[in-house]
Amino acid sequence: MFKNFKLSHAIWTGAALVGALTLTTQPVFAGECPAGKIRPNAQPMVDYKPVGVTDVTLGSIDLGKQPAHIEGRELRFRKLTIEPGGIVPWHSHDDRPALIFVQQGEIVEYASNCVDPIVHKAGDLRPEVFGTSHWWKNLGKETVILYVGDVRKDPADHNM
Repeated sequence: MFKNFKLSHAIWTGAALVGALTLTTQPVFAGECPAGKIRPNAQPMVDYKPVGVTDVTLGSIDLGKQPAHIEGRELRFRKLTIEPGGIVPWHSHDDRPALIFVQQGEIVEYASNCVDPIVHKAGDLRPEVFGTSHWWKNLGKETVILYVGDVRKDPADHNM
């Protein structure tokens, strides 16, 4: 009976330790800037042109014609294909929130508010919101495929 008590006590003690560590450590998620590396104007704006990027709009919805009546906004869904060495040029999301899903490959983001480049891998989801300005580069040997859902104001805005 006491042997079982010692074993279950050890299990509960271990579980409590794991729980305490889980509550006290800061998680770092794949595809995010580590907390200690976030700084305003950490990356300078660069003037690269698009290279090896195909941007196809798969569909869009005029949000002014929907029950939400968000006049002058369009919900857009796109597929970006970035070849090895390809560049998605510098752009801002101050007026165009987006969600980026990495379907295939690995790509590096250079964000205005992160000291270090951010690596995004297949399966990562990246929110892009007010305060996000950045550019992306495919440093790998595999083609990268991104699916992008964004809300844009200006239909003439062709920023990626």
